[in-house]
Amino acid sequence: MKRNERLIDFTNHLINRPNQMLNLNQLSKHYEVAKSSISEDLVFIKRVFERQGIGKVETFPGSLGGVKFSPDVTDELAKQKALDIIKLMEEDNRILPGGYIYLSDILGTPKNLKSIGQIIAHEYLGKDVDVVMTIATKGIPIAQAVAEILDVPFVIVRRDAKVTEGATLNVNYTSGSSSRVENMTLSKRSLSIGQRVLIVDDFMKGAGTINGMKSLVHEFDCFLAGVAVFLEGPFRGERLVEDYKSILRVDSIDVANRSIDVKLGNIFDKNLDLFEEKK
Repeated sequence: MKRNERLIDFTNHLINRPNQMLNLNQLSKHYEVAKSSISEDLVFIKRVFERQGIGKVETFPGSLGGVKFSPDVTDELAKQKALDIIKLMEEDNRILPGGYIYLSDILGTPKNLKSIGQIIAHEYLGKDVDVVMTIATKGIPIAQAVAEILDVPFVIVRRDAKVTEGATLNVNYTSGSSSRVENMTLSKRSLSIGQRVLIVDDFMKGAGTINGMKSLVHEFDCFLAGVAVFLEGPFRGERLVEDYKSILRVDSIDVANRSIDVKLGNIFDKNLDLFEEKK
């Protein structure tokens, strides 16, 4: 294999194995070249990946060491992706009767899902996340996008127990917006004791659903790694969950004029001042 062919194949090899440790000796045997040649390839790939904002390439010394690729975006690129989605959110046909917001087209587009997954994963890379948790149904594609980048499994909490789930653990929770008592369930095989769980959802208002998932995490004797939502809606009162990250925030919905006031969420707060200066 010529070097340019090897570089293409090696790059594809890294991209398709995010956050996995690849042994340099095994890579050397696979490509039938010296280990020093693999190291030279990595210098080139690392420089291009970091310059283009594709992700980080880390090498680890020792016989058990190797190379690991972590897909990531820069802070600036993450903001730009969020701003692109804001433009879609501001379309005048997005408001439904009753003041609800239509999100299915955004969450059903692979490009948008990839961006949402990258933004959330960017916040939690390197923070020891073992499992991503979400609730059926619209949170599922977001959880899958995040889990793929972090290279961890994701589990789905359901409103009703399914026979295919086997034995389940159930909790009652109070809806933050309507104060109704509801039920959610999760298969007992989904989590192991001591795992760190990242809760992901598409929309949050009073945070009752997310608070219920937090209760499930504790019932499994697991730890909460964080809470991230795509969109936080306007809510008067005290949310049941305070510590969370949001990509976008809706401050108000004008049903009469069919307009939505959408801002960047608090996941960008640490760099908002710098961003405003650049604008």
